[in-house]
Amino acid sequence: MLYACSNLGHMPTPADRRNFIRTLPPLADADGAVIERFLDAIWAEHGLAQATLAAYRSDLQALARQHPGIVDLPRAALFAHLAQRAQQGYSPRSTARLLSCLHAFYAHAVRIGLRSEDPSALLQSPTLPRLLPKALSETQVAALLEVPDTRTVTGLRDRAMLELMYACGLRVSELVGLAGTAVNLRQGVLRVHGNGNKERLVPLGEESGHWLSQYLKSTRPVLLAAVRNPGAIEALFVTASGEALSRQAFWSLVKRYAVLAGIAPAQVSPHGLRHSFATHLLNHGADLRALQMLLGHSALSTTQIYTLVARERLQSLHARHHPRG
Repeated sequence: MLYACSNLGHMPTPADRRNFIRTLPPLADADGAVIERFLDAIWAEHGLAQATLAAYRSDLQALARQHPGIVDLPRAALFAHLAQRAQQGYSPRSTARLLSCLHAFYAHAVRIGLRSEDPSALLQSPTLPRLLPKALSETQVAALLEVPDTRTVTGLRDRAMLELMYACGLRVSELVGLAGTAVNLRQGVLRVHGNGNKERLVPLGEESGHWLSQYLKSTRPVLLAAVRNPGAIEALFVTASGEALSRQAFWSLVKRYAVLAGIAPAQVSPHGLRHSFATHLLNHGADLRALQMLLGHSALSTTQIYTLVARERLQSLHARHHPRG
């Protein structure tokens, strides 16, 4: 099935692509089963994040709905699918993710004997520009943290969340997924379950420890007052209905507070606070190995990208202030 780009008269938008996916035939049961077996296997082997698994599922299901019998597809069908995605205007980064998914899927199929060769072997990922993490300045972070009105129940909760995210360099999923039992205020540490369910201990810091203590003493009990069995609520950060705050809700909060702090919303994201944590620690002389442990990176190469951010900042300062810059 080809995408009717010419009928649109413009480069397809994300909405156009979603509408196209809706028009596809339903997923065959056999294809759905083999995709789920692959996702279960790759999660067990590599501990992929849920967001990555969801993206892989979406990519494979779209392919199988257009080309049923996904396990037995010839290389020509994969080339045709990639050509169609190019026509649809998918980004190089999205295509690179799809190719990574296809390589893993067909390598798994070969390994368990579903087919004898890998049709994705000759497919190469596009060259992607190296995107440096966007960090806020220390002044901007300070302004953002000061915005929530701590005289209100939700304001105090939000201040504690922002302080904790910046102090500990948490991923958004780690922050909203924290259990109340993860906090040890007496020892000043936080137990975090990261990607692949790997556990790490992160220092709280004095400021975030203060706001977290205030939240636990005076705000969380108020938020759980209407809940029938508040002791059964595991989530650390909750709404008035006793549910854990979602990633989307926290994202919305961060954007709103950014506007109030006079920061362009496009500059700020929840993950940006994690980038700021890493960049600011490096700027103040933190050891790269220690930073790797704090961030929960399995590979040092992932952490090293922050040295490029710090280097760019130093070069910018040199060019701006040196008399012969």
